[in-house]
Parts: sequence; structure tokens; C-alpha cells
Amino acid sequence: MGSLKRNLANNILSDGKFDATDIDGALPASNVNNESLDNVTSFGPSFGDGIQPVSSDPTPGTSGDFFYNTTDGKLKGYVNIQAWSSGANMANAMGYRFGGGTQTAAFAAGGYPYPNTATEEYNGTGWSTGGAIGTARYEGGSAGTQTSGLIFGGYTNSTSGNTNTEEYDGSSWTAGGALNQTGYSQGGLGTQTAGLYASRFSGTDQNVTEEYNGTSWTAVSPGTQNAYAFDVGTAGTQTAGLQFGGQSSPPTVLANTELYDGSAWTAGNAMNTARSQLGGSGIQTSAIAFGGRSTPLVANTEQYDGTSWSETADLATARRQLSSTRAETGNSQALAFGGKTPTTASTEEFTSSINVTTPGAWSAGGTIPYSAGSKNGSGILTAAFVVGGETPPGAMVNTSASYNGTSWTATNNINSARGNVQAAGTLTAGLIMGGYQNVPDPNFLFEETEEFNGTTWSEVNDMPTGGYAGSGTGTQTAAFVNNMYIGSPGERTNVTYEYDGTNWSNGGNTAETTNSRASVGTLTAGLTTGGRPAPSSYIKKTELYDGTSWTSGVDMISEFQNGGQSSKGTQTDCIIFGSPRSPVNTDAFKTDGTTWFTSPSLVSAQNEGTGTSTAALAFGNNNPIQEFTGETTAVTASTISTE
Repeated sequence: MGSLKRNLANNILSDGKFDATDIDGALPASNVNNESLDNVTSFGPSFGDGIQPVSSDPTPGTSGDFFYNTTDGKLKGYVNIQAWSSGANMANAMGYRFGGGTQTAAFAAGGYPYPNTATEEYNGTGWSTGGAIGTARYEGGSAGTQTSGLIFGGYTNSTSGNTNTEEYDGSSWTAGGALNQTGYSQGGLGTQTAGLYASRFSGTDQNVTEEYNGTSWTAVSPGTQNAYAFDVGTAGTQTAGLQFGGQSSPPTVLANTELYDGSAWTAGNAMNTARSQLGGSGIQTSAIAFGGRSTPLVANTEQYDGTSWSETADLATARRQLSSTRAETGNSQALAFGGKTPTTASTEEFTSSINVTTPGAWSAGGTIPYSAGSKNGSGILTAAFVVGGETPPGAMVNTSASYNGTSWTATNNINSARGNVQAAGTLTAGLIMGGYQNVPDPNFLFEETEEFNGTTWSEVNDMPTGGYAGSGTGTQTAAFVNNMYIGSPGERTNVTYEYDGTNWSNGGNTAETTNSRASVGTLTAGLTTGGRPAPSSYIKKTELYDGTSWTSGVDMISEFQNGGQSSKGTQTDCIIFGSPRSPVNTDAFKTDGTTWFTSPSLVSAQNEGTGTSTAALAFGNNNPIQEFTGETTAVTASTISTE
């Protein structure tokens, strides 16, 4: 563009502005070289204000924006921050899984330990159940997206691997054309209709390349790489592919880079860290490599710009045999899942953005001022109550406490000492119903209902039948309780009772006869899931309530008993956590009304809870309680160093 032949001699002043006092605003036309600027003869009135003074960091921000924060007294700007953050664990801890898709729509199929046919799908938040693959296997090639995926080759119970290909439509897998050369090797790239699988191992080294057209595989001639490697990282497409790292026989880890143009391989510049069994994604001119087996396992992450590799932020967990996506369009985002550290279900997300992501997580909260098992309560994270319970060897308590999001405070006792009540409502309009006692009568079940106004508990009309270990939700004037345990031995029900603030009445029966379910929502839009229909059996059925009748919902990922629930959640946005089923676990799951997917696990087991899907609390047998805070993203300005 031509130069402006003028010495502006500008400086940044303490308020962030340029000192432009020596400029009179006139620019002689003779000083403009480029003819396209012939008519530009003066500076605009904003000249000299290139860096604006602000009292607080402006939002929204754009990468490349700079400003002077007068409150902080610092020159700041929005620059991309490269970092890994944790995502929800997969349901299955696996290594060597077949991966595809993107960071917000990925799939993971098969894997080791063998045999495994499970597929899981990631939505950017958690993993849900997908369709099972036809052939159990691991350590193979993959390509494509979550709704148009491709897997091929891999290790079964044969040391030579297999030639099977399968195609995914987002719900089920079908057989595709077989590979010409058997073998196994982590890798593969491209799409479902234009895939690529290079070197693999089948007892001996196989330095070959095959291309898939959506129907069949064709061997490329000569198809050999400059340096044979398997268990590699990959990126790109069938006509512009990239392969990096890997190992050769005997096991020697490599740093090699190879580029494919649709017919032949050429050598590129090596990575900084030699490794195999690594993750990778992106395109030929903008790729990313992470993790892998070196000496020892590594967390290193490197970015490729089409010419050379450079180090960036490390994974939080060093691991090998990890999997990655196949449809990313650059190196500014990536997804790492599974692997061996030993074997893990861990998921991590890589971003390069001015936004800093704080993952959702459980953390310790306040300590309830009394110790007892079989407590229950309701409310939200910053305004909840908990009541009752049992202290060994069977003494019941009538204690009550309230929570403000920081600490618990003792409140007036409930009128009847009991445990395992059903609870609903809020801190200032609470409701408890039913419950049991072990002493003095081990078979006594409560029908009593009590209402809470934030200060005192008052007895109101009883339920039609005494019971406990059911599940309740709703408000003080519109609640329901379902699937209670109503006697001994084994008297479980499918009954629902509804409360209108004064009286109880029968509601619709659930399809399942069980107890120990988790319920959320309202009287006219409720959800219940899981259950224990017999002493040693559990279910993952979900049912939805409209205030009159129950209908089937989507099944949970795994069998679930009781546990905590975000009772203030909805049919389409809730979290269930901490099932006490044997073995006791710390799992957590969310639903969007369409599917259930994994959520960050509890720190330790708890078996009751309340709140919302992004702000929940878990309590039960152990102190302190745990608090869940959902993922947050915030624009973050960086201080520009003058040193």
C-alpha cells in the first residue's frame, strides 16, 4: 500500500492515548505514494486515540483488541490463550478407542480392555450411549464425523488384526468394504466416503496405503512412506493428509512427519518430541499432536503450521493409547479421550481463545451440624434444607438444618423423628412426607406430612399410605411422591400420590414397580429414573409425568438406585448423581430430554441431593456436603508486559 512519509513521533501516555500534539491534521498529497490514497489528505478526529483508556475491561472482546485499564493502571489486550480443560468422563474407561467427529460432536467406539463393542457420543458436555459396533476390536483406524463415521482394521483376538470396515450414521453401524491388507494401527484419517489408512502391523511391518471411496478400499501404488510407522497421530483429508509420530519394530518411538497429496508421501519436519500411541487432529496445514508413549508417558502438545511443529500447553494427564477426533478444521481446538495411565475414562478439551473455560466440578461445601445417615432435603444450592436421619445403632433423629450456599444453620426440629423421608419445595416453603423408624418399631412407616415456612415445621394431612425410599418433587402446593417402599418384606409399589397444598390424592401409576428412584421437575412436568425393583436388581428406566399419567423416557446410561437429584431441574435439564447401588459409586449424569450423558463425578460418594443442573448440592451419609458448579466461560484480558 504505499507509505505515509511523516514522522508521527507518537507515544503512549499514562491514560493510554497516543501523544499526537505535533500533528496539525494536514497530510500533503505529495506524501501519499499509492494512487488509491490520493484523496486522503487529513487525519480523522480519532487519530491519537488508537489505544483507548477504559475503567474496566470491555466486553465483549475481540482477539487483537488492546486498551489501557485506568483502574488497574495496565496496558491490556485480548489475545488467544491456549489451554486444556477437563470434560466429563466417558462411561467406559478404555484405551485404543476408534474416534471421530469434532470437539462438540464426537464418537468413541470399541477399545481395550477387549472385547468391547460400545460406542459413546460426546456433545461438548458429556458422553451418551451410541450404537454398538459389529466387531469388538481396538487399536484401529477411524475417520469421519459423529453422524457419518468410519472405522477399519484393528486388533481382535488375532495377532494379525482384521480387515473389517464399519460405517456409522449417528445411531447404528453397518458393514463396509473390507481392507485389502489386514493389520492394526491407531490412525486413519479423512471422511466416510474418502478415507485413508496407511502403515499398520500384522505380525510384521506393513508399509502400505489404502484409500476408501465409501464402498471399497484401493491399494495405492507404491503407497510406501519414507519412514514406516504405526500407532501414529493423523490429521487432514485423503488428498491432503498428515501423519506424525508412531513407532517402528522393534518398538522405537518416532518424531517423523509425513505429508500425503492423494498419491504419494513426502517427508516433513519432525516433531519436537518423539512418541507413539498419541492423539492428533486438524488439517495438513494446521494440525495438533498430544500425549503418547515416549520415555515415559508424555503430556506434551505440539501445533503444526504446515511447515514446523511448536510446543503449546500440555495435557493435564500424560497418557498413551488415547483417542481423538477426525473432523476438526484446524489446531485451535481438539479433544482427547480415554487412554492408558493406567486405563482411564478422562476427557480433555483444547482451545485457543480469548475465553477462559472453567470446567464443571464438584467441591467440598459446608458441614451439616449433625451426623446421621438417611437424611433428605430440598431447595437450591444457596437456599436448601435437610432433615431427619438415622444414627447407629438405629436411633432416629428429628433434626433440621438450612444452608445458605456457604454454611449450615440448625433450624427448628421436625415433629416426628424419622429417616429416608421424601422431600420437595424450597427453604421457605418446604415439604417432607413419609419416612421410617427402626426404634422402637423396626417396621413402622410414616404417613405424616410436614410443611416448612423457613422457621418452623407444621404437621398437615397425612399421605394415604405410609412409606419411605420413594422419590418426591414439586412445590409445597403442587407435589408428587412415587414408587415408595411400603412394607416388609419387598413391598415396592408403582403408586403415585399428589399433594395440592391441603390434600393427597392418587395420581397415575408408573410402569415400573420399584422403589429408590430419583425424581425431578414439577407436578405437571416430572421425571423419575432408575430404581431397585428387587433387593439385588437395579434398572435404568426413565418415566415422564404430565400430572395425569406416566410415559416412557430415554433410558439412563447405567442402572441407578436412588442417589441425589437436581429436584429443581426439569424434564429437559437435570442432573442425577451418587447412586448407592452396590458397588457405591460417584457417577453423575445429565439429560437434555433427548439423551442421558455423563457429567463430572462426585469427589466421594453421597446418596441424596438437590438443586439445579448447574448448581447442585450432594449430601447423605457423609460430611462435608459437596457442591456442583457447572462449566463457565469468561472473556479474559491479558496484561501486556512492558519489560
